[in-house]
Amino acid sequence: MSEYVDDEGRREPRVGRTVSNQPISTGNEAPMPSAARAAAANKRRHHTPRARRMSLSLTRVDAWSVAKVTFLLSVAGGIIQIVAAALLWLVLNMAGVFDQVTQIVSSTGLDSSGFNLADVLSLSTVLSTVTILAIIGVVLFTLLATIFALLYNVVSSLVGGVHVTLGDD
Repeated sequence: MSEYVDDEGRREPRVGRTVSNQPISTGNEAPMPSAARAAAANKRRHHTPRARRMSLSLTRVDAWSVAKVTFLLSVAGGIIQIVAAALLWLVLNMAGVFDQVTQIVSSTGLDSSGFNLADVLSLSTVLSTVTILAIIGVVLFTLLATIFALLYNVVSSLVGGVHVTLGDD
């Protein structure tokens, strides 16, 4: 059995501990009879440990970390928007929606200058517009989340924050 030295310089044997921080065995106990050992093992086996609960309060949020996380999530959302717009445009183009809308407009007699919806809503135009909107969204979402984090810190200092109870179930 190994030993360790505590803060006051005493040498003590190192003892294995259970989840409840009770010693498993110190090696100094008298040997137990086999029936008592079996009863103790049976008792330990059927004992259900209680779930630990801890009450915490979220009293402060670091605004810089909120800004970094929000920025990265916004960039990911912007990329998703651009890819989704490109896929949607390709699906609509393959389905012939642009051509059909052009035919409907020309059949109404409003086609005075050779209107073609596929030229107006070309892939490059759609992707450019969605990219600009995604960049504006990244900037706005990052700024708003950072401002909300700062506001949360102010309100939290007044009311004590959000109280959370965590359980070890």
